[in-house]
Amino acid sequence: MKAEVGCPPAGTLRTWLDMRAAAGGAAFVFTDGTPDLSWTALREAARDIALQLKAEGAVTGESIAIMQPNGREGVLAFYAAVYGGFRATMINLAAGREAIAFALDHCDARLALVHDSVQDVFEATRPADMARFVPRTGAGAGEPDPVGPRDHALLMYTSGTTGRPKGVLHTQSSLLAGGWTAAIAHDLNERDRGFCVLPICHINGLCVTLMGALVSGGSVAMCPKFSASRFWGQLADTGATWFSVVPTIISHLLHGEADPDQGTQTRLRFGRSASSALAPDVQKAFEKRFGVAVVETMGLTETAAQILSNPLPPGLRKIGSPGVAWGNEVAVMRSDMTPCNEDEEGEIVVRGPNVMLGYLKNAEATEQAFSGDWLRTGDLGRRDADGYLFVTGRLKELIIKGGENIAPREIDEALYSHGDVIEAAAFARPCKTYGERVEAAVRVRNGSGLSDGDLISICIEKLGQFKAPERIHFLSELPKGPSGKIQRMKLAQIV
Repeated sequence: MKAEVGCPPAGTLRTWLDMRAAAGGAAFVFTDGTPDLSWTALREAARDIALQLKAEGAVTGESIAIMQPNGREGVLAFYAAVYGGFRATMINLAAGREAIAFALDHCDARLALVHDSVQDVFEATRPADMARFVPRTGAGAGEPDPVGPRDHALLMYTSGTTGRPKGVLHTQSSLLAGGWTAAIAHDLNERDRGFCVLPICHINGLCVTLMGALVSGGSVAMCPKFSASRFWGQLADTGATWFSVVPTIISHLLHGEADPDQGTQTRLRFGRSASSALAPDVQKAFEKRFGVAVVETMGLTETAAQILSNPLPPGLRKIGSPGVAWGNEVAVMRSDMTPCNEDEEGEIVVRGPNVMLGYLKNAEATEQAFSGDWLRTGDLGRRDADGYLFVTGRLKELIIKGGENIAPREIDEALYSHGDVIEAAAFARPCKTYGERVEAAVRVRNGSGLSDGDLISICIEKLGQFKAPERIHFLSELPKGPSGKIQRMKLAQIV
C-alpha cells in the first residue's frame, strides 16, 4: 500500500505504522550489526515504549526529548514518541552544548530518551526537572491515548546560525505529507530500500528516508554516519536501491578512491541531493565516474523536507535546478507578494500539506514566516518556461558590493569547476570602499598545488573582476551543520 500521487496521506503516523505492521516485511537493516527490524517488530516495540511513556505521565502533544545517533535505538525512540501521540523532539547532537541546552529547556519536555553514548552531554545540558527515561522490554500495558492528524508530532530546531534556534512544529499530517512528497517524486515502492547516512535529527534524514519508507512501504538501510571509504560497500551489503545525501558528501565521494561494484551500480535507481545547491560540474563528474544518476532537490525543515525535485530518468533533469514542485505549490514572488514573471528573480514561497504549523512559543517569527498561507523560504530564485525553479541565493547571504547584489552560489560554482576543489563557499567581508567585498574559503584535495591566484583567475574568467573573490582562504575543513551543509554565515568569523 502506498499513497496516491494526487492525494496526501490521510490518518496519522500510528495508523500508517499499524498498516505496515499488518502487511509485514522488512523495515530497517543496520550496518552496525544490531538486529534488523520488520514493520511488525517496529510497531510492537514502538507501541510498548509509548505505553511506558504514558505510564510515566506523558500526554498527547507533550514533548519527548530524543538524544539518539542514527541506529536501532534512535528509530525506536522516534517511532515510540509519534505512535504514542507525543511530540518527538529531535535534538541535534552536533549542535554544541549551548544549543542543546537551549532546545532541552525550550521544548518543555519532562522525559528524554537518551543513548548511552551521549549520557554525559545530557547530564550537562538538561533542565533540572527533565529525567532520562530508559524503556524496559515488554513493560507497556493498556492502550495509547487517541491521536489525530492535527496533533503535534515533531519538534525540530533550526541551526540558529543568525540567532537563537527556532523550534519548528509539525503535525501528524504534515510529517506524513513530508514523506509523501519524496515518495511520489521518486516513485518509491515496497521494493525500494533507501540508504540513510544523514542524521535523523535533521529533516532530510528523518522525512525523506524514514517517512518516505513508511508512506511507500519500502525499507531503510541505516548506518551511524557517513564514511566515504565504506559508502559503496555498505550500499552493496544492504541492497539499497537509492540514497539521499548532501552536496558535500557527493564531492567527498567524487574525490575518494572507492567505486561501486557492477551489481550495486546496476541496482541503484538514483542518488538524491538536497540541503544546499549542487554545483553542476560536481554533478556531471559524479555521474560520469560512478554511472549513477543524481536527482537534485530542495527542501526545508519548515516543509518536512522536500518541496522541489527533478524527475527521475528518463524525465528531464535540469542540472543546476532543484526541479519542480511535487505535492505542494511553489511560486516566485516579488517583495509585495505579487507573482514574478518568467525568469524574473524573486523570493521562493510554498504552500501545501507538508508546511509546518509554526514555531514553538515564537508567534512573531511565525507571523514573519507566512504571508497568508504562503511560507516565505528566504531563498531567491526564478522559474523558467518549463516550470523548473533555479535558486539564485539566500536573502540573508547576498553579498552587496557597491550597491550590486552578488549571489554567493555563482562564485561557489566557479570554484567547484576546478577538479581539486572539494568544498567551497563565498562570503561577504565588510569593506570601507564598497560596503562589502567578496572572499571565499575552500578545501582542496591532498597534494594539490592550487594557489589563491589560480582560483581567483578562474572566477575572473567565469564571472568578471567585480564578482571574483579578492582573497581565497584554504581550510582543512569548512564549518558544516548536522546534515553536512556548509555554514556560510560562520566563515567571516573564523577566517
